[in-house]
Amino acid sequence: MTSSKHLPVAAPNWTDLRHLTDARIALGRAGGSLRTPTLLDFRLAHARARDAVHAEFDAANLAAVLREANLETLALASRARSRAQFLLRPDLGRRLEAGAVERLNSRTDRPADIVILLSDGLSATAAHAHGPDTAICLHRHLTRLGRTVFPVVLVPFGRVKLQDEVGEILQAKQTVMLLGERPGLGAPDSLGAYLTYGPEQRRNDADRNCVSNIRASGLPPEAAAEKLAQLLTESLRLKTSGVQLKDTQLPPLPPVPRD
Repeated sequence: MTSSKHLPVAAPNWTDLRHLTDARIALGRAGGSLRTPTLLDFRLAHARARDAVHAEFDAANLAAVLREANLETLALASRARSRAQFLLRPDLGRRLEAGAVERLNSRTDRPADIVILLSDGLSATAAHAHGPDTAICLHRHLTRLGRTVFPVVLVPFGRVKLQDEVGEILQAKQTVMLLGERPGLGAPDSLGAYLTYGPEQRRNDADRNCVSNIRASGLPPEAAAEKLAQLLTESLRLKTSGVQLKDTQLPPLPPVPRD
């Protein structure tokens, strides 16, 4: 009698694996072409990605949502004056316009401890859907840890490096930039978070840490905020960020009391 451990194992059917991933696998075909439902789903995903890139950043609504959670905000502007200019000239999204620089220089609450910025980046959809929850949860963690947080900076047409200029002007110890990531065909609402220790104009991408895919089907905002707070705590202890800061065995945070 043959032992069961020697029986051949049946290969999984592709269709059985579809529930494990959002990737487009086991799509089937009609002749040499995609099936009509598959093609329509692809076109819908593409349209949603385009809409996310071109959606307007509603800073006023975001400010209202954050105020309901008792978070102060500050509206600023980058040098990009339109969506088209922002997409064609990435450099303009990395710098503040002159009026914004003056407003920051006139602030009496400098130096700042931590500055959280929220921008549309390449997906206003992501910023609207997950930006407030991430900022609110992160703010709770940081205040629980005794950190002081500057009012949340809301800036349309912003790129990741914009946090360096803002942080340098405010003499911040750390900055966190929340902005919409480049939409994928399965994730038009993915938010990214970039943290920097000692922000200043000379910083580059190697000086930052990124927590990405913040969304309901990826890393939920609550979990992302906890991870960011852990990274910020370790970053402050080590006085560095970027390639020198590893996401390994980060110390747990004290629990945040629920309202």
